[in-house]
Amino acid sequence: QLQLVESGGGLVQPGGSLRLSCATSGFTLDYYTIGWFRQAPGKEREGVSCISSTHGTTNYADSVKGRFTISRDNAKNTVYLQMNSLKSEDTAVYYCAATPRYAGYVCRILQFEYDYWGQGTQVTVSS
Repeated sequence: QLQLVESGGGLVQPGGSLRLSCATSGFTLDYYTIGWFRQAPGKEREGVSCISSTHGTTNYADSVKGRFTISRDNAKNTVYLQMNSLKSEDTAVYYCAATPRYAGYVCRILQFEYDYWGQGTQVTVSS
């Protein structure tokens, strides 16, 4: 059974940092692209970042470029999202998702192209 479990969320002050983890099981992470998405209260879910299988190429939403870094450790079956210089507008529930697409290509953070989803972890940026 394919599973993704997010962790690492919490309350942080503006300018602070958090590292989210997406622990996967039930499939070989090497062959899957992983994306991070978020949904703020009253807003639609949006793509944040993705890292493709095979070459590990990355992609970021403009709103997080230069602040967030996605990485993967296939040996640990885990993908990370390092979030620095957090802003209040980063407050949201963060989800990771998996797709077998984009092997060898730059991934896209389009939620309809991701097949498997975690339950989410809350990130709150507030003073």
